Amino acid sequence: MTKPTTQNIVFIALFAALTFVATTIKIPLPTGAFVHLGNAVLVLSILLLGYTSGSLAGGIGFFLFDLLNGYATEAPYFLIEAFIVGGATYLAFNSFKKHPTRVWQIVVIGLSAGVAKIIMTQIKNTIVQLWVGVPTFDLAFKTALVKLPATFTNVGLTILVVGIVYFPLSQAFSRITKRKI
Repeated sequence: MTKPTTQNIVFIALFAALTFVATTIKIPLPTGAFVHLGNAVLVLSILLLGYTSGSLAGGIGFFLFDLLNGYATEAPYFLIEAFIVGGATYLAFNSFKKHPTRVWQIVVIGLSAGVAKIIMTQIKNTIVQLWVGVPTFDLAFKTALVKLPATFTNVGLTILVVGIVYFPLSQAFSRITKRKI
């Protein structure tokens, strides 16, 4: 493990704060779920900071959001989910040798993150349904599907936002850090 630098710690804190703020700006849906930009910031943090630092930044941002907005029981889950979605994101990023050059490559990376997010959301929501007393797995799974439209919307929004801002942001980030991304 490499020794963390002050710059790396500052970037983790910055992206944690950005994830928190992006999740706070939300559009509630009738299902109780909401649409937000936090996942887009998570993906950007992984692309710019790397798997560990980016996932940690996103996870901290989601964790703090949950703690401060009445979702404290879900906070640990979202910290873990940030690393799982981050893993899918980073695997796709690695497939382009950590240097995507086309928007379609960013879309593929976003889709990889999105598939992981959808699977994780469905698993979590099914478990929650079983926990609250839904009698069968089949019924719990079907009931959990009701919240997936918000996740699909968040995935689409993530792909759109990351596709638009990744290239200019990565150029600026390279100039600031004096390293090539």
